[in-house]
Amino acid sequence: MPFAFWVHNLSPFLGPHWGNFGIRYYGLAYLAGFISAAWLLHRYWLKGRSALGMSEITDLMTYVVFGVLIGGRLGYFILYQTGTLNHDPFSIFRVWEGGMASHGGFIGVVAALWWWTRSRKVPLLHVGDLIVSTAPAGLFFGRIANFINGELVGKVTSVPWAVIFPHNEIDRGLNPPFPRHPSQLYQAGLEGLVLLAYMQWRFWRSDITRSQPGRLGGEFLIAYAVVRMIGEVFREPDASLILGVSRGTFYSVFLVAAGGALIAHARRTGSASRPSRTEL
Repeated sequence: MPFAFWVHNLSPFLGPHWGNFGIRYYGLAYLAGFISAAWLLHRYWLKGRSALGMSEITDLMTYVVFGVLIGGRLGYFILYQTGTLNHDPFSIFRVWEGGMASHGGFIGVVAALWWWTRSRKVPLLHVGDLIVSTAPAGLFFGRIANFINGELVGKVTSVPWAVIFPHNEIDRGLNPPFPRHPSQLYQAGLEGLVLLAYMQWRFWRSDITRSQPGRLGGEFLIAYAVVRMIGEVFREPDASLILGVSRGTFYSVFLVAAGGALIAHARRTGSASRPSRTEL
């Protein structure tokens, strides 16, 4: 007996909307991610694991917000839609059409952290460790929003929990639509919940953010790359392949290299660069 696959019919808007204008779940996902990060950073301060008070957190999060949005948007076009940017450069400003890249967002956050820590004369690697320990929360909400939007769909499958994304199939010129892996939910679990649990476990159950600044950041990059590659196995490529693999997988290789370099640096410097509560 064939399975009765669930048909995706969710609206990307919360409540009423007028054309492309309204309260989008995607925007709310980013808001939830930033609020979660700020809450965790404040909790670190209350528990004596960070010297960033509320005023510093608010200031830092402002930089992070811009880093994520600008880096994610530019990264989407540079890493995935270069051709679109060449023949329609103004498409980068049509944010209501969607288009963000997590790899680009990472680069944007690194740039924002470098700028903020340099202007405040505080340790970049230590602050980076604090931020990466909160980042999976934003990734979780973002992937849930991807599912609600019916975008970044999975590969065709016949598993009982497969989902039919009719709007996406029509856009691809596929009729009738095929059941697909809800890869967005797989990635929400892997990049969001699993990675958040690991980051929080490492943060609270060890002293590496003080004894080896930069190590947690390196572990995050490697762990994200691994779970991203796993998720890419079930996800339909949303751009042409590079060397036979999806772009998400290809770009993640560089995250592994960067993460390994960070861990090696953290081991080398060790406690010599441990920040005190008065340094921040």
